[in-house]
Amino acid sequence: MTTDITSTQESPPPRSEPPVEPPQGKIIPAPRVFWPSVVLLVLFVGIALIWPKQLDSVLGKANDTIIGQLGWFYVVIVAGFVFWSIWIAVSPMGSIVLGDPEEDPEYSMPSWFAMLFAAGMGIGLVFWGVAEPLNHYATPPPGTGGSEAARAREAMDTTFLHWGLHAWAIYVVVGLAVAYAVHRKKRPVSIRWALEPIFGDRVKGLLGDFIDVLAILGTLFGVATSLGFGVSQVGAGLGHLGIAEVSEETGSVSTLLLVLLIIGITAIAVVSVASGVDKGIKILSNTNMLVAGALLLVVLVLGPTSFLLGDFVQQIGSYLQNFFKLAFRTFAFQGGDGRTWLSGWTTFYWGWWISWSPFVGVFIARISRGRTVREFVAGVLLVPTLVGMLWFSVFGGSGLHREIFGAGGIIDKEGAVSTDLALFQMLDGLPASTLLSIVAMFLVIVFFVTSSDSGSFVVDMLASGGNANPPVWSRVMWATLEGTVAAALIVVGGAGGTGLSALQTMAILIAAPFSIVMIFMAWGTAKALIEEHGEIVHGRRRRFRRSITREVKADLTDFIRSVTRRERRDS
Repeated sequence: MTTDITSTQESPPPRSEPPVEPPQGKIIPAPRVFWPSVVLLVLFVGIALIWPKQLDSVLGKANDTIIGQLGWFYVVIVAGFVFWSIWIAVSPMGSIVLGDPEEDPEYSMPSWFAMLFAAGMGIGLVFWGVAEPLNHYATPPPGTGGSEAARAREAMDTTFLHWGLHAWAIYVVVGLAVAYAVHRKKRPVSIRWALEPIFGDRVKGLLGDFIDVLAILGTLFGVATSLGFGVSQVGAGLGHLGIAEVSEETGSVSTLLLVLLIIGITAIAVVSVASGVDKGIKILSNTNMLVAGALLLVVLVLGPTSFLLGDFVQQIGSYLQNFFKLAFRTFAFQGGDGRTWLSGWTTFYWGWWISWSPFVGVFIARISRGRTVREFVAGVLLVPTLVGMLWFSVFGGSGLHREIFGAGGIIDKEGAVSTDLALFQMLDGLPASTLLSIVAMFLVIVFFVTSSDSGSFVVDMLASGGNANPPVWSRVMWATLEGTVAAALIVVGGAGGTGLSALQTMAILIAAPFSIVMIFMAWGTAKALIEEHGEIVHGRRRRFRRSITREVKADLTDFIRSVTRRERRDS
């Protein structure tokens, strides 16, 4: 157990202004953030509804330029975030408390972990758990060996790269920066204050407004896109079970059903976000983890258990052994094929995680009061990574085992994998497949509700001037707006069509400028932590010198008194 250097009286109090808590239930107190966010969102959705194909074409070209040409930049900075996170955790600064020195964590470890995991990427694991390893197996990264074993191992290594330390390090940078500013320096819950160590009072002006608007739009685009694509998976599951009719022309369920699913999920999210973090979001997050854990255990027991556990152990070693090669892989000598693959997978993922980082980072910061910096980094970086590895080993490993040693059928004759159906196709090979598919759809829905309500909560905090408990009406408004945007764009372009594709591309494009913001956040947080730790160390030295001086003075005084008494006796 590490000694908390900030839990003693020698820890200097944070030198900051008292937090500004906006009044509850009043009008939005941050109009320079709220109104630009609403106007830009409505303007974008209007253009997407009126000119969907033209917008998709323009954004596609911009996306190809940024993602295709800046792949090396994303690779470098995200790898840097991993090393930065580890350095912060193992350094003496890791013992600093995110809050008052004697403060206990606000939430228990299980609830804290459940909320950060569900908000961070729980839905992604369900959505991609089977599909991504099989996609990499069917169409491996350039330069992969031709044998089935080599392709399978590379598929799992690449999946671990995309969902492992790199993804969560992105969340650590934003989450720790905001948590330190909010809980240690007593600032409002807002991205802008994480840059105060670098820019000072300038974060109170237009610079801070721009950063918060950027964070709000990235969160809204990301959550609405995930909601739209997520209901397509639920619809595919209903069609797979014969509950809903699948169109022969489109191969998917009706748009009306998808819109109804969005309405239902949004309604649950509204109730959850209205009840706050301590009730709705916390309860749903704990439910997520229990159901996900049960489904994981059932698939592990009913599937090729020995193979899956062996795959898990082997892949941990393979991931660690090849970590540096994977982390800095840019396919520079693979030509156009390498650039295409990198932009379609790794660079896309780094952009996607960065676009989600304001939402996830602020939410994790909001629930992390009372934890040490080391505890925060370890909890956010290591535990979800291990759980994600286990999830992909069980679900992705089950899909690979079926393709290599079993009946196959998840990868079609053209070598394609249906992302929406892959999970249900894998479950078909297990006993009680219908029940398991129903549980999986329930899990997808609940995970989406959790992402939607926590996303709405974060957006409302940012748009309300950093209020940690924004008014209920505005929480409901943002949650409803997310669902409305997703439903409207599905009506225009269908699930996965031009509307949602444009929304997804916008989220990725916003990640480019926000990646620069993240670099400043990492710099500012390190600067602030180093300065505070220096104050603590210097304070200890001053007190040590004072105590030594006092002891020497006391000893000298006692000696003089004893000599004086002796001289008096002798005289």
